[in-house]
Amino acid sequence: QVVVGSCFTFCRHFLSAEIGGMGGQARLPLASQGDSVVGPSGAEVAGPAAEAAAVAVKPPGKPRIDCIDGCRFALVLPIVVAHFAQFGTKNRTLLKLLLQENILVGGFFVISGYVAAYTATKVGERAADAKKLARPELFFWQKVMGYYPLHFLVSTIFAPMFIAVERWYQTPMWTTSLRAFLNYTLMQAWFPKEAEIWNQPTWFLSALTFSNLTMPMVLPKVASLSKLGLWKVQCALTSVSVLQKLSYSEAAMCFHSREIATTKPTHPLIWNLTRFHPIWALIETIMGIVAAREVMLDTEEEKKRPRTNPALFFFGAHASLLLRVTNFDYNDALIRGMLFVPLYTRFLTAIHRDCLSEEPSAITKFFSCRTMTWLGSLAFPMFILHGPIGQVFYKKAIAKRLWGGPMPYAFFPVYLALVLLASAVMNEAFVKNKRVQRLAASVAQWLAARTEGMLQDGA
Repeated sequence: QVVVGSCFTFCRHFLSAEIGGMGGQARLPLASQGDSVVGPSGAEVAGPAAEAAAVAVKPPGKPRIDCIDGCRFALVLPIVVAHFAQFGTKNRTLLKLLLQENILVGGFFVISGYVAAYTATKVGERAADAKKLARPELFFWQKVMGYYPLHFLVSTIFAPMFIAVERWYQTPMWTTSLRAFLNYTLMQAWFPKEAEIWNQPTWFLSALTFSNLTMPMVLPKVASLSKLGLWKVQCALTSVSVLQKLSYSEAAMCFHSREIATTKPTHPLIWNLTRFHPIWALIETIMGIVAAREVMLDTEEEKKRPRTNPALFFFGAHASLLLRVTNFDYNDALIRGMLFVPLYTRFLTAIHRDCLSEEPSAITKFFSCRTMTWLGSLAFPMFILHGPIGQVFYKKAIAKRLWGGPMPYAFFPVYLALVLLASAVMNEAFVKNKRVQRLAASVAQWLAARTEGMLQDGA
């Protein structure tokens, strides 16, 4: 508590010296692509109106960065595999390589922050988009309603299964009720003993919701920083993140992975506080915001400089996972904080700059291609659905009653195919459904009206 309090005091005073203002977070598209031009009001216009706006030298619209969508799929697939990998192979070396989802998930927090900064701050200016952040409460609830409907639907569909398992294990009803409450209110990440209740991967949404809550205060602060200020903040955030991972490693007396690689951790609550706690997720989210702002402040002269191939950082980040099978097999927390997240952050800035160039590199073209962007659109449904589907086939209490036991190794590719198919159906039938989107938008408006002033200074 003392360390966290000191870090936040330091960050508050540090930021106060460089900045002023406050801001919010976004989820999916990064902007529009094509012939449209963004007019002075922020609304898109096309055709003759677009030409008139261009002649009037209005600020150009932000190009859509399709490669970010492709990157999402590259992150979610190994996470989906990792959660049930022990039912796909018994090769211990392969399992060590596959069971590193706690490292990879850091990339999602960085992407969340990156997208937030790109959509809610201005290119070439040290300022946030005042129109987007004019109503902070609405901004927050819109972000939540971007993912909550699917979480609510899947939780409700599988709730009978979750509750039945707890009844079979004779879990007290008050505990089951508490878990239902935490699940539906997305507060499970704050409780290390309950973080993996019901649909385990949704702890990520719980931590992300807290990050979204802070965005109306964080985004304008970071947006007003110079490039030097951004570099200082990135160094400070990385240092705090690594310090926390070192703290865990010292407390758990395990700097190497052998405590958690293919075996249960000996200090599960300390481990859960390290990998699930919303405060640490917020730090990685802000790292993504800072990274995006660095690119958005590039001058014309900087844009002409030779670019680093994004593949260098992408393969460098993923090469850190190979340390698991070497003598440098440091635990997931250390690899995530010291290597993967910093390198993945640099990868995002590199691919962002590269996709804006006239001749993007091969890896940028790959992640921007139609197939990868489509697969990227399935990343969120896959993340939500793979847990419950996996429990049906592999959770012993359920699988024994349905199939006589967990499914054999040969079934694992079928499980992955089912997750992909179910995600595609859910994406088309629910996530992209206009009626669902309108209802979610209405709920966001209703909640914003009833929480007006919650994220503002009333003076």
